[in-house]
Order: sequence, then structure tokens, then C-alpha cells
Amino acid sequence: MSFVGVFNELPLADLAQLAERATTADVECALTRAAHRTLADFAALISPAATSFLEPMARESHALTVKHFGKAMRLFAPVYLSNECVNNCKYCGFSRDNPILRTTLTVEQVMTEARHLVAEGFRNILLVAGEHPKFVSSSYLRDCVAALHAAGVPSINVEVGPLETDDYRPIVAAGCEGLVVYQETYRRATYAEMHTAGPKRDFDWRLETAERGYAAGFRRLGIGALIGLWKWREEAIAVAAHAEHLLKKCWRAQLTVSLPRLRPAAGEFEPRHPMSDREMTQFVCAMRLTFPHVGIVLSTRETPRLRDGLIPLGVTLMSAGSHTEPGGYTGAGSEKLHRTKRGKIVEVTAIPSEGEHCCAAEQFAIADERSAAAVADRLRSLGYEPVWKDWDAALSEETKP
Repeated sequence: MSFVGVFNELPLADLAQLAERATTADVECALTRAAHRTLADFAALISPAATSFLEPMARESHALTVKHFGKAMRLFAPVYLSNECVNNCKYCGFSRDNPILRTTLTVEQVMTEARHLVAEGFRNILLVAGEHPKFVSSSYLRDCVAALHAAGVPSINVEVGPLETDDYRPIVAAGCEGLVVYQETYRRATYAEMHTAGPKRDFDWRLETAERGYAAGFRRLGIGALIGLWKWREEAIAVAAHAEHLLKKCWRAQLTVSLPRLRPAAGEFEPRHPMSDREMTQFVCAMRLTFPHVGIVLSTRETPRLRDGLIPLGVTLMSAGSHTEPGGYTGAGSEKLHRTKRGKIVEVTAIPSEGEHCCAAEQFAIADERSAAAVADRLRSLGYEPVWKDWDAALSEETKP
């Protein structure tokens, strides 16, 4: 059974009620059941009652993280390929009807961005793009991955519009190891309200994406919900249920969970259900206590102070020095800027004059603007080792006679 079937049968209402009404005894019981914590235990750990247990939760979370991951932090950087998109999503800067400057990088321009990141030390690159079959096709993604792989980038992941399994296969064959897809919100009514046009309106299709990617051969899978669209505790329970299912069904792949909070973007959408920093900390600890082996990702959406504080508590993968617009690192693609309306080009923007600055719009504003080197230095000062690369394709090759 795919996760759609499992999700439809989950007692989400009961678990959400437990997350709101758990008692001190429920939390204590969840904390003592270290061997195998259930979704009910997870619900208790994210409850208001659990806030008074945050210190012991943090201690155990730290101990589990060091036990399974050591004092290492994998670093990655996103490369935005395109901000073209056929979807209307109320919260996203790339939303189809936002009157923003748009561009799609050529493969060579992608390599220009990648060479800049490699010079900074990165060996783990996430390719990100809006969903637009014309500009961001499977063959385009394959060519970008192949170029990066040929250039010696060992870890390449994609975060793009959902594809069929057969469309993922050539991307995997070209050297891509990971697929990231956020459900955005696991509440169907909110999902329908937020996604007003485009193929992204299909909730079930998106929910099954990780499994299609696993069938295509991806060895890393990443999931998450965009915190702020709906009540965070209910979203957290759904993310935990999704993680539990993938750990059972897609057991050959490594799983990561991201905890992104809404940030300012074009369209000026305001979070309807904000999450405090303390609640974010509680979420991180509850995820680590329930899923000791799952990677937890924290992006530059969060402030330096919070990111530094969460490093010992369960986070294992961080972005650094990020830009969230195509060509953001080097200005690549600025000569092809244009505006679109309902997917059609309506205005071409000339190359900016000397001294002027003109670039494609970003997906969202980042909060941690530190350079990659500064983040790495901070990690070392906290007793952690920044890891730019932790796997090489040669390690997976069969020994030849």
C-alpha cells in the first residue's frame, strides 16, 4: 500500500487531540519508552505538556544524535535552476501569477554556479526549480546532473516538480542520488486552498512522489511540511507518519526530514499558524527521540542564533551561504530575464547597464546570511566537524576482476 492509502486510514484527529491534551503522565510514559516510540508517543512529545520536559528531551536528543551521527554536520548548498512555474501557490515567490523577473539557467550557467560553490568547499549540491515542463524537463534535469557528475560533484540531489518513475530513472542514471519533495501541508482542505492552479493541486500525486523516486533508484529521500500553513502539531504528526511509512517501505534509502518555516516572499503571504523558536526546538527533539536514525535538515530560513542553538539537538544537515534565485551566486542567467503572465513571456528585460543590478526573483528571503566559511567556523567552535562530502560513487562500484 502506498502512503496515500496509509494516510487516509490514519487516526489523525485522535493523534492531534492527544498532541493538544496530553498530560504530564503521557509525556513521562513516552520518555521512558526509548526502545520503540509510536506516533502516540510522538504526539505526546510535541504537546504543550511536554514543554516543561524540554531540557531532558534535549539531553536525550543530543545523546542520540552523537551516537548515530557523531559530532559531524553535513553542509549543502542549493542551486536554483529556474523560477519559472505553472502553479499558483499563495505562499511561494515563484507562483505563476506573481509579476517577477524570471529566468532558466542553461547547463553551462548551472556549471558556473556550481564551480563557485565547489571553490567554497561544497561537494553536496541541491538542484531546485519551479515546476514548468517546458523549461524544466526531465531531459534538462538529466543534462544538469550529468554535467555536475562529470565535473566531479559527488553528491547531487533534486527538489523539483514531481515526475513519473520512468522520468526519474535517467536523472538517477546520470548521477543523482537524492530526491527532496515537501508536501507543503498535509491537511487536504488547506492544500486545496493554497494551490489554486496547476498540476500541484493534485494532493495524492504529490504525496506518492517519494515512493516513485525510490522505485527509480534514488538512495536518499527527503520530506517535510512548510510550517505556517496549518497548525504545526498536526503537520508534525503527518510528517512523522510519512517518515514511519518510508522507513518501512523504502528501507534501502536514507531518509531526511526538513522543518522549514514560512519566510517572506513575493506575494507577501503571511503565515497563518506561526511556530515559535521554542516550539521548533521541541519539534526537532521529538523527531530525534522518535526516529534516531533519520537525518534532520535545517535551512537558512532560520536565524543564525536558532541554527547555532539547534546544532547539538538533532540537526544533521544544514545549508549555508544560500541564494534562492537562479544565478544568485554569480549572476548567471541575468541576460535572459523576462516577465511572464500565465506562463507566457510578456516582457523581456534588457541586460543591465554597468553599475546596475538586475537578477531573477528569489523564492523566499533567507534569515541566515553568513558565508559558508563562517558557518563552518562556527561549527568548529561548537566542537562539530563540517562535512562537505560524505560519500563517493566509487564506494558503490562493484569490484572488477
